[in-house]
Amino acid sequence: MSYGYGAYKKTAVSTASKEQILLMLYQAAIKNCKKAIEAIEHKQIAKKGEYIGKLQDIVIELNNSLDFEVGGEIAKELSSLYDYMLFSSTQANIKIDAEPLHGCLNVLNTLYDGWSEAIKSLKTANAPVVDNGEMKK
Repeated sequence: MSYGYGAYKKTAVSTASKEQILLMLYQAAIKNCKKAIEAIEHKQIAKKGEYIGKLQDIVIELNNSLDFEVGGEIAKELSSLYDYMLFSSTQANIKIDAEPLHGCLNVLNTLYDGWSEAIKSLKTANAPVVDNGEMKK
């Protein structure tokens, strides 16, 4: 990785909002899941392990960031989904089988789409309204 790209990524993360970081984590998880599937298909066993490890690190981070007091039932459901992905990705790693990763990928894409829409809706709801040149909230 070139210095410029690494510096860009570091700046992008350090200046991102919590919502943007959440979406970045999902994007990285999706990317690593796809790469793990591809590695299995191409019989690249070491790469498979590397990508599944990165996927699992992200899922663990997402799970650790849950606030069960604030999130209540939603946080419990998310935790169950994260547990499912950790189990499935472990099975994929042990059995060198891409099928469990396809389930993970479906869950990750669904969660990413849901969070993305929720964040857009939140931004739209909190956007200031301009009326006759005056900003109103």
